[in-house]
Amino acid sequence: MRRLRMISGLSAALFLSSCQLQGTGSPGGSIITPGSLRPNLAQDIGEREHPRVVATYGGVYKNNGAVKAVASVVGRLVEASEDPSQSYKITILNSPAINAFALPGGYLYVTRGLLALANDTSELAAVLAHEMAHVTSNHAIARQQRAEAKELANKVLTDVVQDSEQARAAIVSSQLSFARFSQVQELQADTIGVKTLAKAGYDPYAASRFLKAMADFSDYQTAQNHKSTAPDFLSSHPNTPERVSLAIQSARQIAAPGIGERDRSRYLSQIDGMLYGDDPLEGFVRGRSFLHKALGISFTVPKGYILENSQEAVLASNGEGTAMRFDGADLSGYDSLKDYMTSGWINGLLPESVRETTINGLPGVVAAAITQGWSFRIAVLRIGRTGYRFIFASRSPSNAFEAEYRETLESFRQLTPTERARLRSLRIKIVQAKAGDTARKLAVGMNGVEPSRRLAFFKVLNGIDANDPIPAGTSVKLVVD
Repeated sequence: MRRLRMISGLSAALFLSSCQLQGTGSPGGSIITPGSLRPNLAQDIGEREHPRVVATYGGVYKNNGAVKAVASVVGRLVEASEDPSQSYKITILNSPAINAFALPGGYLYVTRGLLALANDTSELAAVLAHEMAHVTSNHAIARQQRAEAKELANKVLTDVVQDSEQARAAIVSSQLSFARFSQVQELQADTIGVKTLAKAGYDPYAASRFLKAMADFSDYQTAQNHKSTAPDFLSSHPNTPERVSLAIQSARQIAAPGIGERDRSRYLSQIDGMLYGDDPLEGFVRGRSFLHKALGISFTVPKGYILENSQEAVLASNGEGTAMRFDGADLSGYDSLKDYMTSGWINGLLPESVRETTINGLPGVVAAAITQGWSFRIAVLRIGRTGYRFIFASRSPSNAFEAEYRETLESFRQLTPTERARLRSLRIKIVQAKAGDTARKLAVGMNGVEPSRRLAFFKVLNGIDANDPIPAGTSVKLVVD
């Protein structure tokens, strides 16, 4: 059974990770092994990497309605695509992340998180048409070839150029060139995808609509984080306003708004009951709390923090320079918690800071570390043979940093049998608006988020403005447990 990932060792200086919302493109990491590119091997590459992708994204999500929603558009899109002879293998991934990407050989992936955000068939078709464009344009192979060339050039620069500043500037220049190459591919796939959408009979404006929905969802997720809006010039994806603008321009070249099929009601009926958010085997995020039914544990982060439940760990940050990681470790090989804390898994440990403690009846050990400009507060709490690890990190530690670490640590507890029995997965529930219903009224029925954020969540999930009237009979999505 998949559960909270147990990690045997960890370097404190390297534990921080970041996550950005990507609607399309390639999954994180190297998908194609450098040097493996030979003619006519696209199918082999896809076959080889497919199991790794499935494992990375939580496995295949099996839901009849979701499968039907995807299958209903594939045939039409393939026939309307630039290469109707190309075959595709489309996989729905069991991940709450909003993502889609393609591998060589026609391997396409969409997450159930993306299916939950889409509001009609045309928006799903826009995503698939974009990914098909990556395949028919051989973007993955071209991108890898460019990456190999960049890697070789960087190696030559660092090996030959004596002036480190000159070498660094040259490497940054090559990175910018590679990033822009990828951005050009994304924009090209957007344009091709819009044309394919229209040719297949779908609303060509769905592409711009869904791009905006992804941006709105990203803004919703980071609303409390005060995230910088400065552009990332090394990003492989163009900024969303640029993509939305291009998608609208491409659609206008075809026709004015109002053409093409959307099919909102049927699409939403197909995803009714679909799992939303975290897989129960990985635990649940409920507002600022993390709860794990199988392990019977819970903790809550302070106000201002946003939790993210990844397969490797539970992460949180407050937008003020503090980050947290929570995971588990096997303690069966250690006589005491002090022995484990000082066993070398954390860099920069301050030995004089190590001391034993008790939190809500559970034995624990706490410590501090300093390394590479970061200050850390570490705690390990024991339940049986398992150690549950909290790591807080900041470059500018303060009294607030210390207080937030203590508040989180002291919130850790074991769930009661009743609490575990009542903890259920979140699901998508489709309801029809009644006369007089408003976004504010319907949002009251949303679960899984703090009450103060329900309206914002409802608006983003349904693409409905709070002030817009909702006609009676309109299908809308709720998230319930």
